[in-house]
Amino acid sequence: METAEFILIAAALYTVPAVVIGLLFVTLGVGRVDHAAMGAPWSFRLLIWPGAAALWPLVLVKWIRAARSIPGGEHTP
Repeated sequence: METAEFILIAAALYTVPAVVIGLLFVTLGVGRVDHAAMGAPWSFRLLIWPGAAALWPLVLVKWIRAARSIPGGEHTP
């Protein structure tokens, strides 16, 4: 395997979960992680999506920790 192929495969393996987790986070998880973001407009969610996608491993850990810290894993307003 050439170096360029390896880099492309590694980038693809990072990008696929990044897109999925980023979209799930901005639609479902941002309000659970940051209560100030509950009910945020779609424009705010569109702005934070690239960062959530790029940093998806950190976002996923923070999301899991937030779900564990709330009894039942659900946010109650």
